[in-house]
Amino acid sequence: MASPGIDTEQEPLLGDRTPGSREWDIIETEEHYKSRWISIRILYLTMFFSSVGFSIVIMSIWPYLQKIDQTADASFLGWVIASFSLGQMVASPVFGLWSNYRPRKEPLIVSIFISVMANCLYAYIHVPASHNKYYMLVARGLVGFGAGNVAVVRSYIAGATSLQERISSMANTSACQALGFILGPVFQTCFALIGEKGVTWDAIKLQINMYTAPVLLGAFLGVLNIILILTLLREHRVDDSGRQCKNVNFEEASTDEVQFPQGNIDQVAVLATNVLFFVVLFIFALFETIGERAILLGGLIVVWVGFFILLPWGNQFPKIQWEELHNNSIPNTTFGEIIITLWKSPREDHNEGPTGCPIEQAWCFYTPMIHLAQFLTAAMLIGVGYPSCNVTSYTLYSKVLGPKPQGVYMGWLTASGSAARILGPVFISQVYTSWGPRWAFSLVCGIVVLTIMLLGVVYRRLVPFSVRHGRIQE
Repeated sequence: MASPGIDTEQEPLLGDRTPGSREWDIIETEEHYKSRWISIRILYLTMFFSSVGFSIVIMSIWPYLQKIDQTADASFLGWVIASFSLGQMVASPVFGLWSNYRPRKEPLIVSIFISVMANCLYAYIHVPASHNKYYMLVARGLVGFGAGNVAVVRSYIAGATSLQERISSMANTSACQALGFILGPVFQTCFALIGEKGVTWDAIKLQINMYTAPVLLGAFLGVLNIILILTLLREHRVDDSGRQCKNVNFEEASTDEVQFPQGNIDQVAVLATNVLFFVVLFIFALFETIGERAILLGGLIVVWVGFFILLPWGNQFPKIQWEELHNNSIPNTTFGEIIITLWKSPREDHNEGPTGCPIEQAWCFYTPMIHLAQFLTAAMLIGVGYPSCNVTSYTLYSKVLGPKPQGVYMGWLTASGSAARILGPVFISQVYTSWGPRWAFSLVCGIVVLTIMLLGVVYRRLVPFSVRHGRIQE
C-alpha cells in the first residue's frame, strides 16, 4: 500500500524510470512534495509556539510569585526559571526515542498536551491555601517537559529533507524558535493592560489577569497546534539525495521506497557535535542573563573575539556604591537576585540609592571598568557568531547522522543545550560575583579556545553520512 500523500498513478517529478538507472529510486510526485513541505511548516509553527510558551511569562514570573506566595525568595526564583530547561533536558531523549519507533504525531501530541495542562495549572496556582510557589515550580517544569518535543521536530525535519534542503530548513527552524522568544514578551506586555485584578470567573475559580492571560493564550495555541498536527502532519522521510526512504514511523510504507542505507554512524563526530553545541548554548546563556564546518569554526572565533574585547582593560575603575556594611559580612548574590534587578523599573532603581559597583564585591576596587563601546562591540560580535554556530551545529549533526532515525540523537543534543542553559546562569552568577568580569570572561575565552581545538581535532570527521560512505561526493 502506498504511503499517505503519494499517488502511484502520477509521474515522478525527479528522475527517469529506466530500469537500472541511478534515478530509478528518485521518485517524488507533486502531491508528495506539497505534503512533505506542509508537514515541515507545521513543525516550524510548533517550534514557534513552544518558544512563545517559554518567554510569554518570563518577565512576570517574579511579581506573580511574590503575589501568590510571600515565602518565595530570589533563590527560589532561580529554581523556577531553571525548571523549564531541566524539564526539557529530561524529556528530550524520551520523546526522541519514542519518535524513532512510533508515528511522530504521538510524542508531539502528548508533549503539547502536557504543555497545555501545565499552562492551565499555572493559571490556577493562586487557588491553594499554601505552597503556591511549588505549584509554580511544577507548572514551569512541565512546560519545559512538553518543550522536549523540540528533539522530535528537528529529527523530523532532518529526516524529511535532502542535504541541499537541510541548511535552509534548520535555519528556518531556529528562526521560528528565535521569533517565539522575541514575541513572547511582546504578547506579555499587551496583556499588562488587563491589570493585576482583571476579571474572575467564579464558577470555575479562574482569574484572568495580566499574569494568567498569557498562559491561557499559550494553552489555546497548544490546542490549535494539536489540531493542525492531527489534520495536516504526514510522515515523510527522504535520504540525503532526496529519494523517499522506508519510514519506520509508518507501517504502510511504499514498496517503491528505498531502504535505509547501510553503514555505521560516526559516534566520535556525534559526541563532538554534542560538546560543541553545549558550549555554544552555554556561551549564549551567559550573554543572555564556505561549508558548515568552516562557518562553525568562524562563528566560534567571532564569539571568542567578542568575549576577549569584553575583558576589562585600562586603568579607569568603576564607581563604588559606598553603603554601610552590616556585620562586616559579604553577602552572596544569587542568580535569582541578578534576574530581579532586570525586572526593576527605573523609578525603583532611582529610589534605592547610589549606582555603581557594589562595595561588597572586592574585585570592584582593582578591576577596570568595561566601557560602553566595549560592550556594544562585544554584543555585536557575539550576536553575529552565536546564530552561525547554533544553526550549523544542528545542520552538521543531522548530516553526520544521515537518513537513519534521529529521534534519540536529537533528544541528546536538545538535552545538552538545556543543560547549558541551566549551568550557564549558575556559572556567570557565581564567578562574576566572586571574582568579577575579568575572571568570568577569561574563563569563557578559555572554554571557547578548547572548543575550537576540539573542532580542529574532529574537523575531518564532521562530514555527511552519505559522503563518509562514498554515496555522495563532498
